[in-house]
Amino acid sequence: MVYFVGAGPGAEDLITVRGQKLIEQADVVIYAGSLVNPELLGSAREDAKVYDSSRMTLEEVISVITDAEAEHMNTVRLHTGEPSIFGAVREQMDELDRRGISYESCPGVTAAFGAASALNMEYTLPGVSQTLIITRMEGRTPVPSSESIESLAAHHASMAVYLSAGMMDELARRLITGGYGPDTPAAIVYKATWPDEKVFECTVAALGDTAREAGITKTAVVLVGDAVSHTSYLRSCLYDPEFTTGYRQGSRDRNE
Repeated sequence: MVYFVGAGPGAEDLITVRGQKLIEQADVVIYAGSLVNPELLGSAREDAKVYDSSRMTLEEVISVITDAEAEHMNTVRLHTGEPSIFGAVREQMDELDRRGISYESCPGVTAAFGAASALNMEYTLPGVSQTLIITRMEGRTPVPSSESIESLAAHHASMAVYLSAGMMDELARRLITGGYGPDTPAAIVYKATWPDEKVFECTVAALGDTAREAGITKTAVVLVGDAVSHTSYLRSCLYDPEFTTGYRQGSRDRNE
């Protein structure tokens, strides 16, 4: 059996309880190199076989899994963050399907949520934004033209941009072209939830200069939108004394 497990954004204790138990029980662990906190590997059994997938091809990963299955071993494929987001898991699963190998997924905490915690931020502030867009700039991996930074920026929603730390000037230009004002609040969160986490708040226009001054070229999430500054939002109706919910009667309705 193969388990695709989300390791979380970095901090050792931000893996799920289920994920931790799967690592403890695994015969084989294939982990995503420097993107996964090595402290998590300390939970593996001493006799477990551990592989660093940063030095492996897809074919080599599948070969290790296939060999483990032949010996009736359980494998944990340990991915950074949440495997369903930029995890390249579907191609692995398709190969396992072709070989009749069973697998399950165990979710994890993605970097966008680790970054939000660093800012004590809420992406979906009433009156500001009720949408979170998770995306990336195109690099060697293409992005559909309908999902360009410009087209997504037109929504003025909260945005978390992955895998783009080395293209900050271009990212800023395209965000502004798409519709975000140059003074729109932004933040660069380097290695969210890791011990060496760093947070830099700025504006969209200042993303490039901020990254250069901080020496950031990789392993960072860029947050964009008015929710970053967490100001000028509306109070939630959920806790408004005038608002009736399924659990309490609101004062407005009582007076009507």
